[in-house]
Amino acid sequence: MENAKSLDVIDQLGKRVNYLRKERHLSQMELAFECELTKSYISDLERGERNPTLKVLNKISVGLGVTLEELFRGIVSIDSL
Repeated sequence: MENAKSLDVIDQLGKRVNYLRKERHLSQMELAFECELTKSYISDLERGERNPTLKVLNKISVGLGVTLEELFRGIVSIDSL
């Protein structure tokens, strides 16, 4: 993952979802299906172009087979640095 200081929280989240998805050998389409979302939503999220709700984040964590805590592992708020 890139340096947390250079990315905002949404960008970091997108990169984290992308990393976890690829680690599980899932396509964007497969993850979208598991999460009951669209492929374009997953794509936009991974590019940092979506600000998902907690409900959507929960769907994504379930689709990836991780807890919400694991989903956010390593993500740092720039404001806290």
